[in-house]
Amino acid sequence: MADTQINHQDALDYWQSIDADVNGMLGGFPYISKVDLQGSKNFLAKLGIGGKVGDKVKRAVDCGAGIGRITEGLLLGVAERVDIVEPVAKFSDNLKGKSGVGEIFNVGLEAWEPQESGESKYDLIWNQWCLGHLTDDQLTTYLKKCQKVLTTEGLIIVKENMCTGDEDVFDELDSSVTRCDQNLRDIFDKAGLKIKKTEIQKGLPKELYPVRTYALVPGS
Repeated sequence: MADTQINHQDALDYWQSIDADVNGMLGGFPYISKVDLQGSKNFLAKLGIGGKVGDKVKRAVDCGAGIGRITEGLLLGVAERVDIVEPVAKFSDNLKGKSGVGEIFNVGLEAWEPQESGESKYDLIWNQWCLGHLTDDQLTTYLKKCQKVLTTEGLIIVKENMCTGDEDVFDELDSSVTRCDQNLRDIFDKAGLKIKKTEIQKGLPKELYPVRTYALVPGS
């Protein structure tokens, strides 16, 4: 299994060596940021979030936030408050004191322990280009944890690269796994989640992996 090769320390060492800018976050493809963010805005608008003035949710969290590219380019426009989960402090330091940014948790997703009280629940939990650093078991546990801190109408968003074959692919460079669509769906099912909406991101260079976005809600 590709995910058994994941090493969190190797991943942290890699990201600590990366520049805290959009070029670093996007692996040398900074120009895809605008297309990516617009695709995400359109996706959320179809789900009734953003799109119109006043369609903001109260609370969101950007998981694996990096320097806050998605927080600043998307989430602060659709949420009144955005919390941050990012293990590399030099990345999240960029967001300290910014209007609309709430708590910053400098931990890995596998170690994040969100409070389950009513006031601390989230309307939107955003995960993009970060879940490949979790093993299958860790990802299942993490998604179950996210469910516990969702509001009644809340959504978990997963936006990740998709490998084009039937087997997940391990990347030694950053110690991550690119999963195939079916394996991700199996993990969602195991975590007790169902897919409310999913679509492929359009407009990305053909030499890159395809990117798929899923809106997830707790299964009935």
